[in-house]
Amino acid sequence: MRLDKYLKVSRLIKRRTVANEACSGERVRVNGREAKPSYNVKIGDVIELDLGSRQLKVQVQSVPEHAAKADAELMYKEIRE
Repeated sequence: MRLDKYLKVSRLIKRRTVANEACSGERVRVNGREAKPSYNVKIGDVIELDLGSRQLKVQVQSVPEHAAKADAELMYKEIRE
């Protein structure tokens, strides 16, 4: 699944266009490297988001095509440092 779609389906970012802009604006890193919106997300990837004052680091747990709102939090695990 594309990175921008994953960010939207997992509800880390509300809209896919906003997710696409965040990736293009170099505010999203996967496994320590800046990632384009077309990056193919895999289980085990570590995604870092820099959205204004909010910084978030998560590890991908699952990559379903569709997820209910209740299942969205099961798609990733937040990493605290």
